[in-house]
Amino acid sequence: MIEVSNIRVALNKAGETEQRARDALCSELACVLSVKASALKGFELQKRSIDARKKNRIVLNHSVRLSLAPSLESELVSAGKVRAVDTTPPLWPSPAGLLSRSSHNATSPISSPTDPLFASAPVVVGAGCAGLFCALALARAGAHPLLIERGDNAARRTQLVREHNESGILDSESNIQFGLGGAGTFSDGKLATGTRSPYHRLILDELVSCGASQQILWDGHPHVGSDVLPTVVTNIVKHIEDAGGTVLFRTRMTDLELIGNQVGALRVESQGVERRIACSQLVLACGHSARDVFALLHERGVALERKPFAMGVRIESLQADVDHALYGSYAGHPLLGAAPYKSAVHLPNGRSAFTFCMCPGGHVVSAASEAGGVCTNGASLSARDGINANAGLLVGVEPDDLDGTDVLAGVELQRHCEQAAYERGGGAFVAPAQLVGDFCRKQASNGVGGVRPSYPRGVYWGSIEDCLPSYVSQTLREALPLMGRKLPVLSADDSVLTAVETRSSSPVRVVRGADGQSVSTRGLFPVGEGAGYAGGIMSAAADGIRAALHLLG
Repeated sequence: MIEVSNIRVALNKAGETEQRARDALCSELACVLSVKASALKGFELQKRSIDARKKNRIVLNHSVRLSLAPSLESELVSAGKVRAVDTTPPLWPSPAGLLSRSSHNATSPISSPTDPLFASAPVVVGAGCAGLFCALALARAGAHPLLIERGDNAARRTQLVREHNESGILDSESNIQFGLGGAGTFSDGKLATGTRSPYHRLILDELVSCGASQQILWDGHPHVGSDVLPTVVTNIVKHIEDAGGTVLFRTRMTDLELIGNQVGALRVESQGVERRIACSQLVLACGHSARDVFALLHERGVALERKPFAMGVRIESLQADVDHALYGSYAGHPLLGAAPYKSAVHLPNGRSAFTFCMCPGGHVVSAASEAGGVCTNGASLSARDGINANAGLLVGVEPDDLDGTDVLAGVELQRHCEQAAYERGGGAFVAPAQLVGDFCRKQASNGVGGVRPSYPRGVYWGSIEDCLPSYVSQTLREALPLMGRKLPVLSADDSVLTAVETRSSSPVRVVRGADGQSVSTRGLFPVGEGAGYAGGIMSAAADGIRAALHLLG
């Protein structure tokens, strides 16, 4: 099999349907390879990205895989037109090395606990991306893991999030941060990543088998959508259980017992009852909002360190304005969809501002997990057909920006800003908001402009100044006009800033060594975003699989 890259098809030639686009790609591919189009019917699309640098000629750029006669493939490879590719399917880890996906139901368990609450098998804490894929890898290797999650399953969690949006009632154990799928379940479900891992295709295949669109296998900016993700993560749990794992919801870790510097057991609370789980291998995939877990680890002497993170606001604009700015007259073309953007500026004072987790056609969500604190995030449905676009607009916070020496000082800064936003909004998780023009002119806003905020609990118009450290506010104020030079919606007077966004990443790292274990505590495997080792769905899932490899030896 061979792979051909950089096959460019102008958007007008590609037509307005996926079939027309595939036909145009086939014709261009035949021209590149100097073969008849009829010989290319079996090509497989690997990647399609949008090149919109020239708005009067937008191009779809493709990579494809296909098989031809061996002699012709050799000739094309020798000429440098294509490259030969290995078509070996992705592999799941196993104790003996690697176990193919087709044999994931092998019945040679490392251990078979009869009572999952007294397990000698590995225990995974947290059912976000890292925890789910770690447990799945362990289960398919026959290790019978126990996966515990403090929040609810996807159906109950969806109901609680809806109730919070409508009434302001917050369940501190099951919300938009905690529960099956972690913080990613009610996000855009973006799968783009700057990391590389041999497990990325494995992860994508699993997501598709669990209900995600096949488009994520080749889209240059793949996403699942917050309307599809609850089904996907529910099916991953089913795969874990089918392979011999056990999954418990509403089960929160309350303590960690150490024997010297070795994990000996953990205590959990479920339905008001505390129980003890004996274990020597504990995967900690608690997520970036499990502040009580960070405090517990610190109390137990587990090695932690401060790490850089970011804070800011959500910026919201009309998606039609974003589309026009990026796609010109092609805005609204069905093969383009809602335009995404990314922006960053570096200021003379050494600080930077950047957009994060941009949600095309999306909405701003209430991402609180603690009483008395407002926290925002963004989400979008799979169709990305909402009126507004939104993105995190963030400023980096370095460990040296924090007062004192407390390793948890970043957590306290996050909490302080969330509480300030709650007070500024007047309570009931109403968020403070300000128009970009007013913010840049240092004047309070008194009402909506051309962009209607989508935050579900409503906004209180005024100033967001006191909700963030002064260096964050000032950096945003200096950065917005510079960002607007390339993308005018970012400096438009009536774009909306909703405060605060504090949970883009963890301010704490659970320090681990090359063997995946905590440098201070044997048998403790910190993984994912909460532990400070990932920055999104794909990197977290891959980190979970790597942890399984370490456990399996």
